[in-house]
Amino acid sequence: MSATHAFKEKIVMSEQCQAEKTAQVETTEQPTASAQPTLTARHESSSTQPDHITYANAGVDVDEGARAVDAIKEAVKRTSRPEVIGGLGGFGSCFSMKAFKDMEDPVLVSGTDGVGTKLAIAQLLDRHETVGEDLVAMCVDDVVPVGAEPLFFLDYVAIGKLRAQHVATIVSGIANGCKKAGCALVGGEMAEHPGVMNPNDYDLAGFVVGVVDRPYMLGPERVQQGDVIIGLASSGLHSNGYSLVRKAVIEKKTLEELTAPLDELGGESIADAALRPTTIYTDGLLRVLKAGAPIHAMAHITGGGITENLNRALSTSLDAVVYRSRQSELWNIPPIISYVVRAAQLTDDEAYKTFNMGVGMSLLCASNAAKQVLELLAAEGFEAFIMGECVAGTGKVVYR
Repeated sequence: MSATHAFKEKIVMSEQCQAEKTAQVETTEQPTASAQPTLTARHESSSTQPDHITYANAGVDVDEGARAVDAIKEAVKRTSRPEVIGGLGGFGSCFSMKAFKDMEDPVLVSGTDGVGTKLAIAQLLDRHETVGEDLVAMCVDDVVPVGAEPLFFLDYVAIGKLRAQHVATIVSGIANGCKKAGCALVGGEMAEHPGVMNPNDYDLAGFVVGVVDRPYMLGPERVQQGDVIIGLASSGLHSNGYSLVRKAVIEKKTLEELTAPLDELGGESIADAALRPTTIYTDGLLRVLKAGAPIHAMAHITGGGITENLNRALSTSLDAVVYRSRQSELWNIPPIISYVVRAAQLTDDEAYKTFNMGVGMSLLCASNAAKQVLELLAAEGFEAFIMGECVAGTGKVVYR
């Protein structure tokens, strides 16, 4: 079978599976009288079932699960920190807080997130190496805006049919993300769900815990009128807006079309651009803070775009003015975002409320400190730019 035929068959099978699920729902929603024959049929057929049913007969392979754990041990080990107590295999994961005893008021900061519809595209293309990095990025980049250092990470992998090497590939990506973020992957869960998920389907959830000393916490209360807004460049779509991405540029395309280089994407394919990993800003930003950068607040630009995330760094007495009319001279929008925006025929307001539009993280600082902050960011390899300012208002993002 050719790659194209396999790809098309995958889509057809997915549609058939959805139709079957819909039919099942419709059947179970019939009046009680019509449902009775189904119950009787199940009762009558029960005599043909074997007396001895193993967990494997039910669709859960415990031995393969054990092989999967063995396959990820080295990847997990690479992420370890001195504070980690023990290794994989315990009921709970332990982490010593002794190293933070000199903090005046240590505050634990937690975060959880997933990868969302980007996983559906990874599954469609059978490319799973980097979705784990996306998972870590979505979590750790949510705790750094208060100035927190991510300490440890846990994952949850729900999968239709567990295959050790497949799961190892996914978890290896998670470990790579943890290594980049400086946090330890201390545990997780692999849950095989036969009958609930299709064999090739899986979903990911991540959980992170970090720490910050309360006197050094960042937040809206520090932001003042006249502060400038500094943007950090995104690597692409990151992990948001993928339901629209799938609808606008993935569906109804063949595998050849999705993997062919496009001039509109700078020679990159839709597949490569769509699956480009989310940037992990955490480690570099923590070094910038430790170097004394006088940053007042940060905003991780995720679902809801700039419009619905930058306002989270504001008090109710300030607005964030974003220089949208000058965007082309101040920062670049990744080609894949522009490509999707055109394909979906989005207005500017819709685009800035859906995608990151080239800004993965925003920092707010005093205008007279902007030069220092930009220099420290550049030293860490960040592409940074001034994208707006804070003015009196009511806690909104406005565009000029």
